[in-house]
Amino acid sequence: MDIQVFNQLPRNDAQSELIKCCSSLSWVEKMVKGRPYNDFLDLIEKSEKIWFSLNKGDWLEAFSGHPKIGDISSLKKKFKETKRWANNEQAGMNNATDEIINELAHYNEIYEQKFGFIFIVCATGKSAQEMLQLIKLRYVNAPEEEIKIAVMEQSKITKLRLEKL
Repeated sequence: MDIQVFNQLPRNDAQSELIKCCSSLSWVEKMVKGRPYNDFLDLIEKSEKIWFSLNKGDWLEAFSGHPKIGDISSLKKKFKETKRWANNEQAGMNNATDEIINELAHYNEIYEQKFGFIFIVCATGKSAQEMLQLIKLRYVNAPEEEIKIAVMEQSKITKLRLEKL
């Protein structure tokens, strides 16, 4: 979709498109109010400015809009609107062994228990083994450090999804 078309979408349609990119309702609302955008670069710059101005509750809301890495059943049930994008983003899971999938499931569970949100990683271009290594590395982080990393990863995901939009 061209930026001019996006700028002219009815409010509800613009919200529907943006929620596919980031499920923080505050981010979506501020992005809709920020129209019109001069060009795609303007959209991305304002998206990032808005994203980093939000609070922890908004960030957690955005994180909840993602399936867990490797959780195919949640892709099918809960995330119908972004299933195609998430499948492509998690393409590195396609050749994962059962051992890696099971280990990822284990780390996803203990990560969420420790931090209170799912493991957020920009999975595009990463293999299942790489994602497993990342979750293991990040699991040892302090909660204050981990939320910062997750926020940065969400920003990358949002940018990629805005490009797809």
